Amino acid sequence: MVLRFSHHKGGPTYWGRIIAISGTVLAGIVIFFFLEKIIIWRHCHNAECEVHGTAGPLILIGDAFHNFVDGFVIAAAFLTSVPLGIAASLAVIAHEIPQEVGDFAILLDNGYSKRRALALNLLSSLTTLPGAVIAYFFLGATREVVPFILALSAASFIYIAIADLVPSLHRKAGLKPAICQLCLILAGIGTIAVFRLVH
Repeated sequence: MVLRFSHHKGGPTYWGRIIAISGTVLAGIVIFFFLEKIIIWRHCHNAECEVHGTAGPLILIGDAFHNFVDGFVIAAAFLTSVPLGIAASLAVIAHEIPQEVGDFAILLDNGYSKRRALALNLLSSLTTLPGAVIAYFFLGATREVVPFILALSAASFIYIAIADLVPSLHRKAGLKPAICQLCLILAGIGTIAVFRLVH
């Protein structure tokens, strides 16, 4: 990540920004963990759930929002540097392809025809464009928040990686296990912070 700070590298402002951005990454990981816990609590295994509705529309709405955020992230990356923008675009493409295939399969399983599922999937993917355009004009005027947007994006990718490494965390649904797990994650972050301050 290319960060252009007003003070020289190693100065107090530089290290203050580095700590703030690193803290944003850690906070993002904790937030994504908490959001996934909420989704698991609200999850329903029935294809036709009276409380949550059918899976198809929920998949499309969630995917549209997800792609909108992807556009925001890609624009933020390009505003920082072209190489970072290319890297972010490739990362988004790499995770989008299997996700879109999975979404397509879910839509077919929910009774959508192949043509309709493909069209709706494509339509939800197009929300990347307004996300990128809005981010370009919004972040272009407020460059100071770009590193923090990228930090949250990095947190989402890191969380996806670590969630696959610790799937057993989500086998225990309920408030008490969630609080215990969250406390242990925060304790780990606190330990790293203490070692960083000591050294």
